[in-house]
Amino acid sequence: MKVYPRTSVSEFLNDFIVYRNLTPLDKRIPSLDDVRARADVPVGITPRKSQDAYARVIVQLLQAARVLDAPDDAIERLIYIGDTRLNDGTAFVNIARAGDWPGLAFIASEKSQPLPPEIIEKDTPSACSLYLANTWAAIDNFEQFCRERNFPIDEHTAIIVDIDKTTIGARGRNDHVINQVRVEAVRRTVEHLLGADFDADAFQVNYAELNQTEFHHFTTDNQDYLAYVCLILGSGLYSLGLLVESIRTGQIGSFEQFIASVDDAADQLPPSLGDIHRSIYTRVQAGDPTPFKAFRRNEYLATIERMGCLDDDASVDDLLANEIVITQEVREAALRWKAAGALLFGLSDKPDEASLPTDELAAQGYQSIHRVETHALGGISD
Repeated sequence: MKVYPRTSVSEFLNDFIVYRNLTPLDKRIPSLDDVRARADVPVGITPRKSQDAYARVIVQLLQAARVLDAPDDAIERLIYIGDTRLNDGTAFVNIARAGDWPGLAFIASEKSQPLPPEIIEKDTPSACSLYLANTWAAIDNFEQFCRERNFPIDEHTAIIVDIDKTTIGARGRNDHVINQVRVEAVRRTVEHLLGADFDADAFQVNYAELNQTEFHHFTTDNQDYLAYVCLILGSGLYSLGLLVESIRTGQIGSFEQFIASVDDAADQLPPSLGDIHRSIYTRVQAGDPTPFKAFRRNEYLATIERMGCLDDDASVDDLLANEIVITQEVREAALRWKAAGALLFGLSDKPDEASLPTDELAAQGYQSIHRVETHALGGISD
């Protein structure tokens, strides 16, 4: 692999990108609230990536974005670039179905030994196929696959590019740095709130245990929930052993049940923790999927710190181990497709609070993640 000069995701996406709240950064594109009626999404609901309602919203945003720079060129086909067969594959099929578009998806995760791609045909009203690869360099072969399928990439093609662990921090290659950032953000948040009572070793044990797949039904794989649980464990209100036993025996069946039990005993928490508990509890009751705002702000800062943080003469191994880098193969393909007239649009399921600076930070010069420059790294072009 080769190291390329620093650049940013905005080089090929501009502000055509939405994070979890479904509010495009390009303010000319309508937001979720603007398209609720057309997309049949009830007020107060923010659909998640794998849901049909999410797909209907994205179709509306893609069509609005296409009108901005090519008003006479309607979208006729869809390409999706992602890193997970289940989440990205489901989102892709749902969006293609909602737009009534034929579609092809490239889903990759780097493995040590490249293998031939797996092709999965999906039964949808319009023809859809998943091209599953175990090397990001296979995106060049995917383009050939598109040509063989008589699937042109032109001004009538919408191309969705997943951000996290695809465009940056490529899965199987560099995604561990994104995982490290998330753990660091949880640690900083819990340490700040517990102060002198913070036990770093106990935190590592608590986080590692509850971040396992076994407990995803409890945390719903939501890092806000996990961060809150680590905070409560650190306060001493619950012990890890008691909580794990209660989850395994079904005494505590959900995070909502857990936080309600904490609320019943909130008078046993120190006043500062009682305040943060009440703010999180209120947001959970209101249906906010990212109720632990302090954690997400720390995640934003920790992410920024790991982008472009190494010198230009850093080795490939050092960059892969310590910096969140742009996936060069995805960058090169995106630039080619953009030059061919295709619409490029970025999706991220990362919360806005973990992706965008606060007004105060913006005034200090901080930028959204997609505009932060970092090194690009990947296969060498011909």
